[in-house]
Amino acid sequence: MHKIVSSVVLTALASSLALAYPAFAADAPQPAQAATVKEAPLRAHLAFLSSDAVEGRGTGQRGGELTVTYLETQAAAAGLLPVNNGSFRQPVKIAGVRSLPQKSNIALVAGGKKLPLQFGTDWVWGPGDAKADHALDAEMVFVGYGINAPEEGWDDFKGQDFKGKVLVMMVNDPKPTAAEPKRFNGDGLTYYGRWTYKLEEAARQGAAGVLLIHTDASASYGWSVVQNSWASAERFQLAEGKLGTGLQGWMTDATARKLFAAGGQDLDKLRAAAEEKGFKPVALKARVKGQARAEVRTLNEFNVAGIVPGTDPALKDELVVYSAHWDHMGKQGTEGDTIFNGAVDNASGTAALLAMAQEAVRNPAKRSQMFLWVAAEEQGLLGSAAYAAKPLWPIEKTVANLNLDSLNFVGLVKDVNTPGSERTDLGAMAAATAQSMGLSIAPAKPDLGGGYFRSDHFSFAKAGVPAFSVGAGHGWVKDVEASNAKQQAYRARYHQVTDEYDPSWDLSGMVQQAQFTLNLGRMVADAPKAPAWKEGDPFGKARTAAK
Repeated sequence: MHKIVSSVVLTALASSLALAYPAFAADAPQPAQAATVKEAPLRAHLAFLSSDAVEGRGTGQRGGELTVTYLETQAAAAGLLPVNNGSFRQPVKIAGVRSLPQKSNIALVAGGKKLPLQFGTDWVWGPGDAKADHALDAEMVFVGYGINAPEEGWDDFKGQDFKGKVLVMMVNDPKPTAAEPKRFNGDGLTYYGRWTYKLEEAARQGAAGVLLIHTDASASYGWSVVQNSWASAERFQLAEGKLGTGLQGWMTDATARKLFAAGGQDLDKLRAAAEEKGFKPVALKARVKGQARAEVRTLNEFNVAGIVPGTDPALKDELVVYSAHWDHMGKQGTEGDTIFNGAVDNASGTAALLAMAQEAVRNPAKRSQMFLWVAAEEQGLLGSAAYAAKPLWPIEKTVANLNLDSLNFVGLVKDVNTPGSERTDLGAMAAATAQSMGLSIAPAKPDLGGGYFRSDHFSFAKAGVPAFSVGAGHGWVKDVEASNAKQQAYRARYHQVTDEYDPSWDLSGMVQQAQFTLNLGRMVADAPKAPAWKEGDPFGKARTAAK
């Protein structure tokens, strides 16, 4: 969907756009430099937010409520103004869902017989609409990749009616070909390839359910990842707004082969056919029959938001949003260390926003600025999705979102990572901001894992707001080998109880990353024109629709 743009190209873009955006010029005054992010408050917030006192900031847990209370208190202390009718809180209604296979009799029936499937081992399922009971007797239809992408000239649905049916889909994108090497971004993953898109599209098609076919290669992870998320753990989803289909789930490749073969159909041949634009949905000689039951509870979580009003009468109604997710994985288990502190992910971004807000209040910009701490990112970007669905500021007046997630705890760097910024004018603005700070833009890499679609900025992008997450880069200023080792070692701590704050951390790189984000946001907030999407980008169409 988007092209990979090098740092050289981004720098050139910055120069070419200097006429349209005078603030882009490297030698132009940089008012944001007056707003200097301080290490002391950042470190203090980080230490508290990753301490055992807030119990890992879990969704639906006591630690989450303590975190929200801390954030709204600190937002007020920093001088932010509440934006939701005098409150810093925005409720996010969430459903916790746990499938109950032992109380269900749902089955796949093909060739007149039930397939002998075991929940968890062969397939997993659950409700996508926050309802506990679903009775199904639904025809199954194979819809290939389940993609409707007009800009690619691709439609796997061909105008058919899928109401009351269960769709079977492959994950990932159609493969590039010799004739179309850049089809669906070539080697990079587009949002159409993400499993989350598949579930959303099934709902848009009016289907009763959707089952995804898993392979290690197409999903980029093993079946155990799916099994752990769906078979035993409580899953969270939004409880209001645009909900999913009544049945959602996955099946193993082996299960899919049994299903197709039992109906006299060849999965490999249908997969090959689905690689072509002319593919049409194929009715499987199979049905989903029976009762699917789940345990469902609803709870209120909260986003926290505060505003720095703009100073320009003509621009103050427009908004720049800085965001970070406050949640982590909370307390789990009963023995040993049960607290997933989430120091890097994402107490770091949460703390940085507090330190940045303190400075932004002292140095307001022409446009208004919002500092937004969103809930339930670890559960599927739920807090940011809820905000985008019911924004506290008109979405058509929101000119940009800059997101921070898992900041640099290692040390100073020579570059900054801005993946996805090249989709919009934010790429050139980021290059200019980096240059003004003596930094460069880290070389872009193909987005093989779809990273652009996995952080909270993406909820804004889907709503048409130019958005990306600011990364630190890896051009360490000193002790390159040791710094690389520290960064690599974190991989073993990611989403583990060992992601804990260390008072010996050098936070100069974290301050640097926060400062870059604040400087870039200030450039956007003071620019005469709001950043725009590049022509042809599918997310830019949502912006056009909003206007």
